[in-house]
Amino acid sequence: MVTLRQEYYRNANLCVYATAHYQKSPKTAMFKLIDVFWAYTFIAILILVGRLIRQRLRLLRSLYIPSSVVAGIVALLLGPAAFGAIVKALNPESPLVNGLFSETVRTVWSQSPSIFINIVFATIFLGQSIPGLREFWRQASPQAAFGQTLAWGQYVVGLILGITVLTPVFGLPPIAACLIEVAFEGGHGTAAGMAPTFVELGFAAGPDLSLALATVGLVSGVITGTWLIHWGRRTGRVQISREPLAESGMQEGNLSDEPHAIKVARENLFRELLIDPLSLNFGFVGLAIAFGWLILEALRLLELITWGRGDGLKLIPYVPLFPIALIGGIIVQYLLVRTGRSYLISRPLIERIGGLALDVTIVTALATISLSVLGENFAPFMILSVAGITWNVCAFLFLGPRLLPFYWFERGIGDMGQSMGVTSTGLLLLRMVDPDNRSGAFESFAYKQLLFEPIVGGGLFTAAAPPLIAKFGSLPILLLISLILAFWLIFGFYNSRQLRKHDLTVQ
Repeated sequence: MVTLRQEYYRNANLCVYATAHYQKSPKTAMFKLIDVFWAYTFIAILILVGRLIRQRLRLLRSLYIPSSVVAGIVALLLGPAAFGAIVKALNPESPLVNGLFSETVRTVWSQSPSIFINIVFATIFLGQSIPGLREFWRQASPQAAFGQTLAWGQYVVGLILGITVLTPVFGLPPIAACLIEVAFEGGHGTAAGMAPTFVELGFAAGPDLSLALATVGLVSGVITGTWLIHWGRRTGRVQISREPLAESGMQEGNLSDEPHAIKVARENLFRELLIDPLSLNFGFVGLAIAFGWLILEALRLLELITWGRGDGLKLIPYVPLFPIALIGGIIVQYLLVRTGRSYLISRPLIERIGGLALDVTIVTALATISLSVLGENFAPFMILSVAGITWNVCAFLFLGPRLLPFYWFERGIGDMGQSMGVTSTGLLLLRMVDPDNRSGAFESFAYKQLLFEPIVGGGLFTAAAPPLIAKFGSLPILLLISLILAFWLIFGFYNSRQLRKHDLTVQ
């Protein structure tokens, strides 16, 4: 069984190889700790620059583009693919032919996404409260059915495109069918985290295409979501606009407030331990990642002695750590709740840790995109973009009213936003359509993640899909995923009818 050090160097070497391959570089730069220091110093400065540009340009603010995305694009433009290419055309002897950033800095950046994404996923469930089973099911099951339908549908659309167009016409490998789900449902973080898997399976253009698709999904999610909200208000599909606030008795703040006893216990703890609260919470993030690594190593050992023995099917070597780190976070949270020590974790601080890690992931991932790869695959890129957007919007309009029994527009718009960008896009659209949370959409959206994130959108199947397609081919996996999609549709239709009937009976 490999050690943690071996696992680290395996992921790092894959990312270094990918960067060298994309940029057609004959060698890979080695770096020292001081290079890491300056690489992240530049990241901090770039985030400030991204924030400044975002505040100055009204278009970026109106589209709700995160400062980290702006910073990543600025870093990309100042690198060898844009600024460096211009300098090289004017003066090939200039020291700036590789852009403003040294090769060692860019090598550090190329390794960062697959490392920091583990922190992002480890923080998703830490500090989250779990409701009672009956209320959880009522709130989460319709959202889970709709969210799963969106995700599995992206695979079906991608596989059909792969079989009919992407592989026979453009010569892309069959695993290109995964790009829509990885980029749209998973977002920049998942796209960056899946880069080593794409490279190891021989799809060198995969990381660049998925990151570019994630940017398209993020922007189109905000634009189409905003337009749909305005359309929904004009056509009367947004129900809460016709109801007085008093009829909903549910406010987001009331549900998110912690009990007073937990707050007091946490304050006493910090006084007694003489430790910074952020450091303590970061320790639990590390514990979650360690649990995830232990689970992943156990799965690898199990595969070696069972179905993966000899020339058998091998999937676990292609599974990155980050979806398993999410499960590690659930385990840590469960243990703390069961032992009565949930006060040790502060959810706002956990969110700050995850937010910082996500910003670093996005900036470094975008900064190392190969523009030449996008140019070589522009037609497939546009086909995937249009297909992904079309599926998500059509599923929202035609399946949302049938799978979501109550406030379908308010609750469905968040899932559509998440399926085209990131979770924050979904939350943004939820706040735009229902700022007072009168529909209860925020709780349903949050509870649904427990039945969603561990599987797709960066979960276990997201990690396993490329090696499954590479091993068995597109047609068998298309059949499998179509059956899974059919299951969620049938379950969603049935569950929605049952919840409506139950609601009428109670009334």
